[in-house]
Parts: sequence; C-alpha cells; structure tokens
Amino acid sequence: MFYIIGPRGAGKTTIGKKLAEHKEYNFVDTDKLIVERAGKTIAQIVEQHGWEYFRQLESDVLESLLQPNLIISTGGGIILSEENQRVMRNNGTVIYLSTSPQVLAQRLAAEPQNDQRPSLTGKSMLEEIEEVMSYREPLYRAAAHHVVDAGLPVETIIEQLSNLT
Repeated sequence: MFYIIGPRGAGKTTIGKKLAEHKEYNFVDTDKLIVERAGKTIAQIVEQHGWEYFRQLESDVLESLLQPNLIISTGGGIILSEENQRVMRNNGTVIYLSTSPQVLAQRLAAEPQNDQRPSLTGKSMLEEIEEVMSYREPLYRAAAHHVVDAGLPVETIIEQLSNLT
C-alpha cells in the first residue's frame, strides 16, 4: 500500500493514478471518497460542520482503507493528525510530493474554481500556501518514507517510484 501526501496542487491524484496503473493496484482519493460518502462537497462540509468535523471524516476514511494493493492519494491536511501519520507509516509506504509554494500557486490558479477547497487563512493564494507550508512541511517530511520532487515530469516521478515495494 502506498500513501501519496503533500499540499493541494502537488500532483497527488495525477501521480497516484499513474502509479496505480503502473503497479496494477487500485487507486483511491480520500477527498473524493469523503465527498461520495458525505454527499456534499468539501466546501459544504466545512461550511456546515467546520474543519474539525472534516478532519474526523478524513481520519475515518483513512482507517477504512487498510487493504493491500492500494495507492491512496490523501488530502493535504491529513498529516495534521499524529494518528493519521502513524496509520500511514505503519501500514504502507508514504511518499511526499514536495514542491515550491510558487509552483503550487500556479497549479491551483489553473484549477476550476468549483474544485477548490475553502481558504484556510483568508489570505491570497500564495500567502496562504507559504503560511500553511511553513507549518506542514516538517510534518510531511516526518511522515514520509520517500520525498519526491513534484516539479519533475510525471513519467520521471513514476520511474523513481516504480521500484518501491
């Protein structure tokens, strides 16, 4: 089992799907699973119930996915819970897709608006990414078994990850 972690815009879903194809594993996106189970968008969940409630849903989904032969793309904040970090590290290989706040901002700016999560800080996109990453970067690195440069071409990243077990 592989867990792909990193901030919004790092390429977790893209890399996760390609790696799953390559390894002939099943692919799961925790955010999509939360939306399916809740019958609401992440923005609606957060607006109606708050971030703490969303984070609990995220942990519940993570715990429900303890199966072999899965590639799991996680939400960017999944590492905020020490328990989530423990679950991932103890049950699979954790891959952190690392890239600069500038690259993340460019990628997120290109996403359709309806796919965006609510702001965490109320600041501009780049300022928010820089602030959030200053706190989360050490958590991502501590949780990860492998750190990969998410700025590399997808094929190069898959090649780097293909030999992991």
